[in-house]
Amino acid sequence: MKTRPEETYLYEQLAQELSQQISDGVYAVGEKLPSIRKLCAQRRISVATAMQALSILESRGMVEARPKSGYFIRRRQYDQTPEPSPSVCDLRPQAVGVSDIVAKVFRQAGDEEKIPLGAGVPNAELLPIDRLSKYLAAAIRENPIHLGRYGAFSGHPDYIRHLAKRFGMNDCVISTDEIVATAGAMDSLNLAIRAVTKPGDLVAVESPCYFGILEILESLGLKALPVPSTCESGIDLELLAEGIEQHPVKAIALVPTFSNPNGSCLSEEKRKQLLELLSEYDLPLIEDDLYGDLQFSGERIRPVKAFDAEGRVIYCGSFSKCLSPGLRIGWIAAGRYSERVRRLKFISTVNTPIINQLAVAGFLEGGAMDRHLRSSRSALETQVAQTVEHVLLAFPEGTAISQPKGGFFLWVQLPDGVDALDLFQMADADGIHIAPGQIFCPYASIQNRIRLSCGYPLDGRMQTGIERLGDLVRTLQKKGLKAR
Repeated sequence: MKTRPEETYLYEQLAQELSQQISDGVYAVGEKLPSIRKLCAQRRISVATAMQALSILESRGMVEARPKSGYFIRRRQYDQTPEPSPSVCDLRPQAVGVSDIVAKVFRQAGDEEKIPLGAGVPNAELLPIDRLSKYLAAAIRENPIHLGRYGAFSGHPDYIRHLAKRFGMNDCVISTDEIVATAGAMDSLNLAIRAVTKPGDLVAVESPCYFGILEILESLGLKALPVPSTCESGIDLELLAEGIEQHPVKAIALVPTFSNPNGSCLSEEKRKQLLELLSEYDLPLIEDDLYGDLQFSGERIRPVKAFDAEGRVIYCGSFSKCLSPGLRIGWIAAGRYSERVRRLKFISTVNTPIINQLAVAGFLEGGAMDRHLRSSRSALETQVAQTVEHVLLAFPEGTAISQPKGGFFLWVQLPDGVDALDLFQMADADGIHIAPGQIFCPYASIQNRIRLSCGYPLDGRMQTGIERLGDLVRTLQKKGLKAR
């Protein structure tokens, strides 16, 4: 029986409500959930809707079905598992040197023969490629003139207008005059960092930090001031303030919402405290909000930009993780630095392909975005939960793992003595791709960390990759113990 659209929303909503109740302890481990018949009566839903909601919870490892008995709350491996400890930083400026390692790590990242445990994009099946292709074809058919001209340098008015409207839905009011279309988030970050620094300047970053930010700093001759960040609460603002007080920091670059790689998310209170810090020291914040739309549950977390009354936040993002990495469409809203960003955009790439902007604008206007995000978030939440469970079953004792509430990355701390670069090389030779911790921070304390991707469903191939990776970790662990 084919599920109607309204039923699809109902079973996802029920799954989320039950998931929240389980997380809050309303239902204890081993306790039985209400029967399907009772759920149908209580919620006024169909049997198919109730069964699909329970199936989602089962796939996430939250409940287990017992024949002729019903569904019971299951103890999950990661409920008692510690999260990775923060990196040890001494708040000293660091010359950045990760580009060679990054090039080595991602040289074969697109090799389809390798198991993509380090992939930085979700599986294509989670993206609305068919629908987007129709909007792209319509954009070319209806606006062929744009194939023969550059178009507006800041971006097509339709695309900019839909962005401003979408930001407003998240209580983030941004003028269309402030927004510039970019070729993905890396283009945005590059423009933002160039707009507020000059060679030799110091930029504060979280540790671990997205390697793309580190690569930009390295390419521009800038230094980094790494500040510890925890998986649970993000960057340490007290240490950030201490670092700014001690050193001539010129800007701060962060991923406040589901950071890459550790999945941390700043609370609203900390976002406001961060803005107070910016105002006190007269500094700009480069905010990368690439994963904000991939929050698993609840209302979307407002970006730091939403609280910015002084134009200090340069807001960056793209649709690469939720719609299409291939279209290379993003944005930058630079506040008081807007004019500088426009000039840099022109001398960098002139503009962003207009046809691609129109395709995304059409998708946003048609209302397909929110429907797509509901199903995508649900799928990613399931994949994250399943991957966490499988890693903890396959890896040796002493492994710690993050528990993100959005995005699709896991930050894994390996047992002492296991070097992530050694693991990367062994895994690569075994046909498995991972991202070693060394590309996210130069500090030695991060050498036993890896980033794993949950962007792909946990099918047999992915399970085999995780199990084989666990065996390799044990091999390196034994070598480390013998060397002592």
